[in-house]
Amino acid sequence: MKQKKAAPLIAEVLIEALPYIQRFKGKTVVVKFGGNAMVDEALKHSFARDIVLMKLVGINPIVVHGGGPQIGQVLAKLGKTTGFVDGMRITDSETMDVVEMVLGGLVNKEIVNLINMNGGKAVGLTGKDGDFIRAKKINLKRSALDDDASEIIDLGHVGEVSSIDPAVVDMLGRSDFIPVIAPIGVGADGYSYNINADLVAGKTAEVLKAEKLILLTNTAGILDKQGGLLTGLSVSDIDALIADGTISGGMIPKTRCATDALNGGVHSVHIIDGRVEHAVLLELFTDQGVGTLLVSRPRC
Repeated sequence: MKQKKAAPLIAEVLIEALPYIQRFKGKTVVVKFGGNAMVDEALKHSFARDIVLMKLVGINPIVVHGGGPQIGQVLAKLGKTTGFVDGMRITDSETMDVVEMVLGGLVNKEIVNLINMNGGKAVGLTGKDGDFIRAKKINLKRSALDDDASEIIDLGHVGEVSSIDPAVVDMLGRSDFIPVIAPIGVGADGYSYNINADLVAGKTAEVLKAEKLILLTNTAGILDKQGGLLTGLSVSDIDALIADGTISGGMIPKTRCATDALNGGVHSVHIIDGRVEHAVLLELFTDQGVGTLLVSRPRC
C-alpha cells in the first residue's frame, strides 16, 4: 500500500520539475557554496548530487565556494592569530599562503572530489588559472574622531574584483565539465588576493549573463521583522528593506551582491537555506522553493 501511495507523489514531483528543466536547459547557473552546507557531511553530498543532476538535465552549473571556517581552523593549528575588520580577515603574506593552500587546495579539491564521486566531471580553479579574476587591493577608510580626517586600514591581501575574463570558465561550463572556483584573484602587482566568495559569484554571473545566481546561506532567506520569509523581491524592495532596518548586518553585503548581479544582467537571484538537503534542486525545480527570490523589477 505504501508503494502505491508513494508512486503518484513521485510522479507529481517529476511533472512539477519538467517545465523548469525545459526552461533552464542550456542556461548558466552560478551557485555560491558556503555555510553549513560546506561542513555537514549529508549536506555536502546532497549539494554535489544537485550539481550533477543539473548538469545531466542540460543546465550549466558553475560553483564558487568560500572557506572562512576552514582557513580559521588551519591558522589555529599553526598557532597564528588574525584580526577582522568589518567581517574581513586581515591577511598578511603568511596568512595569504594559508588561504591559497586551504581555498585553492583542500576545500576546492574536496568539492571537486564530491562532485566526481557522484557522477560529475568537475574541474577545480582559482582566479589565477587562465588569469580570469583580476583583483585590486581593498583599503578601508574610517573617519577619525574629529570627523575631518579619515584613517586608512590596511587589510593586507584582501581584494575585490577588478575584472573577470570568463573564457576559461565559459569553455568548461559549456562542455561536459563543471567548474569549481576558489575566490582568489591576482592583482596588477602580481600578488594574490583573497576575495569574498559572494562577490566572485556575483561578478562571474554578471559577465557570463547567467540565468540565475544562487547564494547558499545559514538562514531561510530574507526575513521580515516578524521572522516571516520574504520572496519575489525587486531591487527597489531591497533598498527599502535595508533603509528601514529589516535587512541588516551580514545580510546587507549579500543582498547588495544580489542587486549588483541583477543590475548587471543576471535574470534572477536566489538566497536559499543551505541547511536543507537538496536545497538547490528544491529552489530550481519546485513551485514553492526554499528561500528568497530576487528579481530586477517588481512583478506585475
